[in-house]
Formats: sequence, structure tokens, C-alpha cells
Amino acid sequence: MMRIAMAQIDPFVGDLEGNTLKICEFIERARKANAELVIFPELSITGYPPRDLLDKRGFVADSMRYWERIANAGKGIGVIFGAVSVNEGSGKPYHNSALFYEDGKLLGIAHKMLLPSYDVFDEERYFEPGKAAKWFDFRGRRIGITICEDAWNVPGYLPGPLYDDDPVCDLAKVPVDLIVNISASPYHVGKIRWVGELLKRQAACAGAPLVYVNQVGGNDELIFQGHSMIWDEKGGLRATGPDFAEDLIVCDMGGPTCEMHPADCDNISEVIGALTLGLRDYALKCNFKHAVVGLSGGIDSSLTACLAAIALGAENVLGVAMPGPFNSPESLSDARELAARLGIGFEQISINELFSTALKSLENIFGDLPHDFTEENLQARLRCMVLMAISNKFGRLLLTTGNKSEIAVGYCTLYGDMSGGLAVLGDVPKTMVYELSHRLNDEHGWIPDHVLTRAPSAELRPNQTDQDTLPPYEILDAILAEYVEQRLPAKEIIAKGFDREMVNWVVRRVVLNEYKRRQAPPILRVTTKAFGIGRRNPIAQGYVES
Repeated sequence: MMRIAMAQIDPFVGDLEGNTLKICEFIERARKANAELVIFPELSITGYPPRDLLDKRGFVADSMRYWERIANAGKGIGVIFGAVSVNEGSGKPYHNSALFYEDGKLLGIAHKMLLPSYDVFDEERYFEPGKAAKWFDFRGRRIGITICEDAWNVPGYLPGPLYDDDPVCDLAKVPVDLIVNISASPYHVGKIRWVGELLKRQAACAGAPLVYVNQVGGNDELIFQGHSMIWDEKGGLRATGPDFAEDLIVCDMGGPTCEMHPADCDNISEVIGALTLGLRDYALKCNFKHAVVGLSGGIDSSLTACLAAIALGAENVLGVAMPGPFNSPESLSDARELAARLGIGFEQISINELFSTALKSLENIFGDLPHDFTEENLQARLRCMVLMAISNKFGRLLLTTGNKSEIAVGYCTLYGDMSGGLAVLGDVPKTMVYELSHRLNDEHGWIPDHVLTRAPSAELRPNQTDQDTLPPYEILDAILAEYVEQRLPAKEIIAKGFDREMVNWVVRRVVLNEYKRRQAPPILRVTTKAFGIGRRNPIAQGYVES
């Protein structure tokens, strides 16, 4: 019976020294737990995804120098970890690899065979695929190694055509005694449940236990859930790691069920955990300890402030209310009450004088032209000026508060409310914003009831509501889910019963506002298709579906 330790770590992309120190610390913890083998995630030295750091001269060479330190730390124990290795043959310069050490000596290297190049993945840009599935003899046991996508070549699980190779099937033919899968699999809501079903199926089909060790943490837009797993050869779940937290999970293979952290079947709680981790890691890895949020008294800014308080600590968050000529007294009082309930800092800075000065400066150019969205956007941009001044002066990360529904159709102001360092809710539809807010209120009571019940409004003109411009959010979000996340054409969405005129309006707005989204801050990804690196549409283009 072999004792295995799954090292579910949160690496920092590019921090070769820090990541290696963490790997060595977890090796020591595994040794003290009497583990025979400790397993780390994909690309654990460099962090995932390293992207164009791989194009920097010296980066890969520098990362490879840390192999020896890890080997020396692994005396008396087996260690598997992910790293970039050099391709000695033709093709791309590197491999995405797993290194297997026993007692400080290299048993061998396995290269990732199936390289994803869709959505947020671009591995074919840098890596040459491995030619064959590899297994190694470790203390009398045959251990096969796969890397993330290598274990996912199962009909119905991948978004595109299946690969020609099937590393798990190849290892099953050996046969091996154990399959290891080291991963850095980005989160989206509900994903871990179908990953579990996939791995269960693969273990049962291969007739061998499968150990899945997944990265945890946030790296730029991407969030990694962790939730490492061990499945036995009959498809029984033996051990799981926690969601959104580092841990060392130790399991005796063939013994009783080990440490278990059941997957959260509640999507809302799961998304709260993901956004909190993504925000915290982005801030801390970018050297921010403090954040600033513009508080409008609306639900989006209220939820953003709540998540920031959870992630960074209420004492490190500042809320700023910036009333203008069209803000209601209720909005200001709601913002102040929210800040008090959360325990965050609060400042009130009126933009009325700034707005009047700006209008006066522009009156010679504008003349007698009537007020329109220009003056509305001007208010949003003045608020951004105030927030960025606070950000610069005090070193606070400015969090934008726009949701996915608004960003999709351009119901936001470029260089105004879109400006900041991180879009926390940029992949959260408005309907989910309400669900998340209600959940936090059920648990903590932070958000004033009035914020949850009143009609949403940008308050940039008299008596304005969002529904003056937008369809009801329930309908808008349903159409956006079909068009953006499912990538269905307009005709198929209409065939599902949606109003033709409304679908065409939404599709056209999404297409026309690509230029705005291209200039948005990084958006934390929580759905299957977020705006950002996983959705690369041209700005200047003439194709609009109808």
C-alpha cells in the first residue's frame, strides 16, 4: 500500500524562487507525513500560464536551474512536478513536462501530448507535443504520467474535436498500476463536477487508480479551483482537496477513504469563493494590499465592495461615494450604510463642481446643442478621475464594478466606470449579481434591502433606469448566455423562442462594443466564455448576424 501526497499549491507565475521554495516546503511536509510520493501541479516551477515569459531569453534556462534544488529536497521520497523542458528535436522550442524524481535522482521526464489551443489556452504557440505516453517504475509499481488535457480525450467533455491520441488508453494497455494527472485547469462555474465524472470514467476504463493534482489560486484573469482528487480503479472517490485553498492531501492507496472535501453543489457559493480568491491573488501578486471602490449605492458596487472586504479585509478597502446632479439622496445613504455594515473606509466627494466646471469649459464648443449621452459619460469620467487620483496617491487597486451584461452590450463608459485595475464582476451576469448579493445578505446582512429591491439605474440623467435602454435582465442574460457562452448564431437563438428584434439588437450591440471591451481591465473568469483572452474577435469588422 503506497502513501501518496497531493501538493495542491498556489504558484505565482514567473516567481521561480518563490515557487521552488514552496515546492520544497511541501516536499518536507509530505516527508513528515511519511508519504512515499508527493505530486505537484502542471508547470509548478513557472506557474501556469507563463504565456510569453517563455519567449524571454533565459527564462526557461533559469527555471531549469531549480530542478537540482528540488531534487536535493526530495531525498528519500518520490517527487513529481511540472516544468518547462527544452525540445531537443524539431518543432516548437519547449515541452510542457512532468519530471519524476526518486530519492533525488531523475527517473524520467514525460511530455504533455495533447496541447489545448482554444478559449484561454494557447499551448501550441510554445510547446511541442510529446510523442508517446510515459510510465516509470517506482518501487515496484508502474506509474503512468499524464498532464491535464492528456486525460480529457473523452467524447462529450472537450469543446472541440477529439485528439487522435489517447494517453490514458495507451497507459491502460501497458498496464500501469497508477495514473497520475498533474493539472492547471482553470475554473468556471460547475466545472469541477464534470471533471470529476470524467476522471471517474477514465479510472474505471483504465482499471487503475487515478491521482489528479490541480493548481489552485488566481493568475491574472484565470482562477484555479484546486479540488485535487484520487479515484480508485473501480471509479470510487478516495480523496479530494479543498476548493480555492492550498493544502497537502495525504492518502493511503488501497486503505480506507482518505481526506475528503466534497465539491460544492451550490454554484452561488462556488462563484463567491472563486471571485474572492481571484481578487485576493490578483491584488497581492500585483503588490496591492489595499483597494478602492466607487460606491454608487447600487447593487454592482455594493457586491464588489463586499467581495473586496472578504478578499483583502474590510480595513484595507475604501468606498468612495461621488454624488452628482442626478443622484438620489437614497443612493448616498445606501452607500454610506453599506460601508458602515461592512466596516470599510468611506469618503464622500461631490462631482457637482467638477461637472459644472467641465461644462463651462466646453460650452464654447458645444454651444446650444442639447444634452445627451456626452454629458452622461462626462459624469462617469469625472468619477473615474477622482478614483484614479485616490488610487495613485495612496497605492490602492481600483476595482471596477460593471457586470457582464452591461459590458456585453456597451452599457458602460469607456474611460469612466470601465477604468480600473481589475473587473471583479466582468464575467458575472446581472441576474447572478443579484443571486450573489442575496446569498451574502442571507449570511451577513451587509447590503441594505433598498439596494436589492429598487430598479437599477446609472443615475446620469433625471429618472433614469437601466430598462430605459436595456431589455429586462432576465431576458438579456438568457440571450447573452446563448450567444456569448454557447456561441449560437442569432437564427438558432430566435428559434428557441426569443423575440427576433430583441435578439438582433443584443447581437448587434455585442459586436459594436468590442472596442470598449478591448480596453477593459482584466476580467475574472467564472463562466465558460468570458470577455478577454478567451474570446478574440476583431474590432474593425463588418459581419453582424441577424
